[in-house]
Amino acid sequence: MKIRIPSLLFLAAVALATAPRPAVAAGDPAAIPAAAPLARDEFLSALSRDLVAHYNLEGELELDLPRNWTTPDCVARHWQVVVSDYPALPAGSMLVRCRLVADGAVAADTTFIVRASLWRDVWAARQPLSNGAAFDPALLDARRVDLLRERDAVPVEVGDRSFIFLRSVQPGRLLTWRDLGRRPLIRKGELVEVSAAEGQLNITMKGLAMQNGALGEAVTIRNPDSRKDFTAFVVDENHVQVRF
Repeated sequence: MKIRIPSLLFLAAVALATAPRPAVAAGDPAAIPAAAPLARDEFLSALSRDLVAHYNLEGELELDLPRNWTTPDCVARHWQVVVSDYPALPAGSMLVRCRLVADGAVAADTTFIVRASLWRDVWAARQPLSNGAAFDPALLDARRVDLLRERDAVPVEVGDRSFIFLRSVQPGRLLTWRDLGRRPLIRKGELVEVSAAEGQLNITMKGLAMQNGALGEAVTIRNPDSRKDFTAFVVDENHVQVRF
């Protein structure tokens, strides 16, 4: 019986066919995306990122187009959406002027009407809240709302024991900034400790608070002896500091 030995050319062809193919390098032409028209979702995603960065928004920004999307006539491997005219403030309906750039060349300058929603968790009252009560997250629930429509709602990242309720709040109502205030550390008509420092010189005295004041606020203090008023900053309970 004769055994046929494959030729060297045949063996080489088999080796090339079964050898693993090398990975495509990042700069290889095969890695370049194919040219395509600008899709509606791609446009809205790019515009959303731009608006979030421009307005420094916190939360989840959702955009929609009330009119039908018209795809630009050209195709490109890389599209850019450049906002050339921003509204003064973000709103539920905005007129935004954009430049559409296709592979570095201007494809269109156009104006879009967009509808926007900024979703974020805010506080809502779980039970009745009384005027003067200390802020307590245990009395509240988180609720997800559109902050472009509920602009005065208080986000859940805000709130600690330094806040008090400035008015009563009924159960189920969203908490607003008008409902909250800083707890006064000094109160009008009370004697408070006043400190002042300049270099190595430290002075302390008593002063009469002429108004309520929360941490960090500037308040008017009266010298009980000279009857002269001056400004100091609240630094602690019944303690203010004069700054030069």
